[in-house]
Amino acid sequence: MNQPLKVLDQLDLNRKRVFIRVDFNVPLMEDRVSDTTRIEAALPTIRYALKKNARVILASHLGRPKGERKPEMSLKPVSMVLSRFIDAPVPLAPDCIGFEVEGMVDEMKPGELLLLENLRFHAGEEKNDPDFARGLAALTEVYVNDAFGTAHRAHASTVGMVEYVPERAAGFLLKRECDYLGQILEDPARPLLAVLGGAKVSDKIQVIRNLLTRVDGLLVGGAMAYTFLRAQGRETGESLVEEDQLALAKDLLSNSADKNIPLLLPTDHVVAERPEEGKRTSTVSGNIPKGKMGLDIGPETIVAFGGEIEKAATIFWNGPMGFFEVKPFDGGTLAIAEAMSKSKGVTIVGGGDSVAAVKRAGLAEAFSHVSTGGGATLKFLEGDKLPGLAALEF
Repeated sequence: MNQPLKVLDQLDLNRKRVFIRVDFNVPLMEDRVSDTTRIEAALPTIRYALKKNARVILASHLGRPKGERKPEMSLKPVSMVLSRFIDAPVPLAPDCIGFEVEGMVDEMKPGELLLLENLRFHAGEEKNDPDFARGLAALTEVYVNDAFGTAHRAHASTVGMVEYVPERAAGFLLKRECDYLGQILEDPARPLLAVLGGAKVSDKIQVIRNLLTRVDGLLVGGAMAYTFLRAQGRETGESLVEEDQLALAKDLLSNSADKNIPLLLPTDHVVAERPEEGKRTSTVSGNIPKGKMGLDIGPETIVAFGGEIEKAATIFWNGPMGFFEVKPFDGGTLAIAEAMSKSKGVTIVGGGDSVAAVKRAGLAEAFSHVSTGGGATLKFLEGDKLPGLAALEF
């Protein structure tokens, strides 16, 4: 597995230029940050570095400008929010590399902060271009990665620049992510239960395969459940089924049976003609009739899944149980959030919609860990070493 990482508080930061790769890829609405979660998650690392008298340089991407300077993807709204959180000015550099930026860094005093402009305004960021990486590295003496959500990307700011910087370490957020997700793979309190949902089996093939070597039980909901149910010979009506993944689903079901690991699927479903608000819904057990789509897990399944969650000592959840975006098809997802919030075990949630459900229900504080990663979380649980983590090793 991944070797232990050196962490920010193990380094001498006094008066040093400290480059912190953060994940400020936040949603914007009319030039304002509409969700500050990712900014708040980075605050412990930022505040620690400032307290230790470092000259702090923050870098992030925002959106997908594809190597072009697009004003609507500027980090200016982020600088304004961040300044309120730390109660100090947060200047925004006009770029992230170049003589002008280097001059601004040189003029910084210990305990001051500078936010670089969007890294992805340069094509060299996503291409991990060596010249762009060296341009970033020229700004700093210490490199800190606190952007778990981008740790699965081999980009210039997550991998390329690191070899040109004398010292490197993980930030507190990155360390926390690795600690909690690492528990699942290495030494979980048992029973270990995984709850997986979302649209496609194909998105989570490697995760399921890897977890089947570790978990004591697996609950599958969401649209991906219908591919498994069809593989069992069930009628699934108009539900989303990945026809090209049926053989794989059969293989995974057989694999779980061979290992004597329960793989529970929904036994009842909330169905409708289409996933639209106001459409007539009904609950069916077993097969789904033609003309109807399975759009959420039913009450019987909610009770069964809740019973398994109650018995588990470690629970990992990724992916909604239904068409979460539209009411009333969010009921199963919210019920799973509620059940996990009452667990006495270690509860870990990752993935956009499942995290959104936890927050919408006001239950985030009841979870042991709410992961900031989407693709990075899944890649970590596939068992592969993430490029951004590997780059921090000496």
